[in-house]
Amino acid sequence: MKDAKVIELEEVTIRFSGDSGDGMQLTGSLFSDTTALFGNDISTFPDYPSEIRAPQGTVGGVSGFQVQFGKKKITTPGDYAHVLIAMNPAAVKANAKFMNPGGTIIYDVDAFTEKNLQKALFKTNDPFAECNLDDYFKIPVPITSLTKESLKEFELDNKSVLRSKNMFALGLVCWMFDRSLDYIESFINKKFAKKPLVVASNLKVLRDGYNYGMNMQHMTPQYIVHPAPIEKGTYRNINGNHATAWGLIAAAEKAGLPLFIGSYPITPATDILQALAERKDLGVKSFQAEDEIAGICTSIGAAFAGNLAVTSTSGPGFALKSEALGLSVMAELPLVVVNVQRGGPSTGLPTKTEQSDLLQTLYGRNGESPVVVLAASTPSDCFYYAFFAAKIALERMVPVVLLTDGFLGNGSEPWRVPSMSELPTITPRFATDPATFKAYKRDEETLSREWAIPGMAGFQHRIGGLEKNIDGNVSHDPENHQKNSEYRAAKVEKVVDMLPELEVCGEPEGDLLVVGWGGTFGHLVSAVREMHNEGKKVSLAHFNYIKPLPKNTADVFSKFRKIVVCELNMGQFASYLRDKVPGHTYHQVNKLKGLPFTVIELKQNFYKLLED
Repeated sequence: MKDAKVIELEEVTIRFSGDSGDGMQLTGSLFSDTTALFGNDISTFPDYPSEIRAPQGTVGGVSGFQVQFGKKKITTPGDYAHVLIAMNPAAVKANAKFMNPGGTIIYDVDAFTEKNLQKALFKTNDPFAECNLDDYFKIPVPITSLTKESLKEFELDNKSVLRSKNMFALGLVCWMFDRSLDYIESFINKKFAKKPLVVASNLKVLRDGYNYGMNMQHMTPQYIVHPAPIEKGTYRNINGNHATAWGLIAAAEKAGLPLFIGSYPITPATDILQALAERKDLGVKSFQAEDEIAGICTSIGAAFAGNLAVTSTSGPGFALKSEALGLSVMAELPLVVVNVQRGGPSTGLPTKTEQSDLLQTLYGRNGESPVVVLAASTPSDCFYYAFFAAKIALERMVPVVLLTDGFLGNGSEPWRVPSMSELPTITPRFATDPATFKAYKRDEETLSREWAIPGMAGFQHRIGGLEKNIDGNVSHDPENHQKNSEYRAAKVEKVVDMLPELEVCGEPEGDLLVVGWGGTFGHLVSAVREMHNEGKKVSLAHFNYIKPLPKNTADVFSKFRKIVVCELNMGQFASYLRDKVPGHTYHQVNKLKGLPFTVIELKQNFYKLLED
């Protein structure tokens, strides 16, 4: 037998793909966690089908999970896959356009039947030729029959046996990339501790898949990707939704307040509610409401009662919360609203990513209803922006909306777990002197009112949705309404004093400034760095603070010949910048496909702008 072909790479992208019942999300997650523990930097992109259970074997039912890992800093899950694991013909058809030229395709040859080819709408019996994949390295593996053979001694029904196919594929890929099975075996033992038959069968198939790679070395290449140099510390692989939840927990601890979340489940934000509901041990109070409106209203009540109050949702739910969000603006209560954006409008693309809720967040309420708006840019920094959103809300008595998106919420990367001492203090604006307290008396510097909790002796007061005077009494005085509207707007703008200045990645001046916000960061910074290495005067200004904008925004923009705004919508941030930072021509690169940018398409657009 020939020795295995060993390929050493600095970075590699793998895409696991199959029917929504094939367990590709779990397979990808376990491989990613194993790879992170090995010491590689990683970035992941789970790609779910929109239908809960699309017809089996169809392209609409394909579920994918992409991970890029390497021995250097990884900022994206990769444009195209070096290796595709395809569990059926539909997976090949759905992912052909996402393959790296000359890549490797490992496919379950047992699933490539005439019936499955027809379900995937192939016209011939050669799906690879139809998808222009003739020049790719293809490895047919009888995954289904090998799984059946592996488990023939177990008393399992056929459905349970087939459900284990993903473990065989995972074992094979772990051999290909020299990953230890220890973490995966530990996960299986823990997850199915009360089901010894499930543990034994999954471990058997996993190891048989690994051994299959060893035995088939003559046809299966092995890849080596060395660990990445990283800062010392305790790390874990974390997705954006869990990072958001933990950031809120950390903020509650720093503020010395109980944390309350009132939410209604909605894709792709549900994991935030679930993650917080699991932490009763840390004093978290969670309430799964009957609808979106009830969710935010319970959170406003919790804020009135002295909690760090949070509600989480996605675009359609955020629309339903708009009136109650206006109530928190009028009452001037601290509230954090997390919007994990998805494709729209209406139900839209529930499992796909988009950045189309920005204008809704800025303006989508009746009356003059300003809120602070932040946007996280990587899965792990969802922790810090959730923490900072809570800090702003509690210290400035203002609602804060944190925008993430499906790409960030579901995607993951290694995260160095900070100690609590590394995080800034949070000092809620509690009322202290009943002799001078008035419900809407404002601090001269920040324009923030004081926070008096029900039950505090001497601080009885009224707040609510009707306009009030300084004492908290209902007021219909036109002058009072004008003054308070100006106060509420100015209070949001004064938050700029808490914000860091806008940083530029690259030279502080040049031919092209790439502008982005939120979850596009990884792809934008990768494209800009590659062009900089190619000798182009291209820099990046990426925004995490949307309202208010950083103080030095106009100054940064003034030093570049051209500005291009890149976002996963039709140009919402570009429109906002034209209003807030006039005097510039804002070119646009927009994408609205439910998918993140690719570095390649960004560079193509940037080169065109430089040539004009």
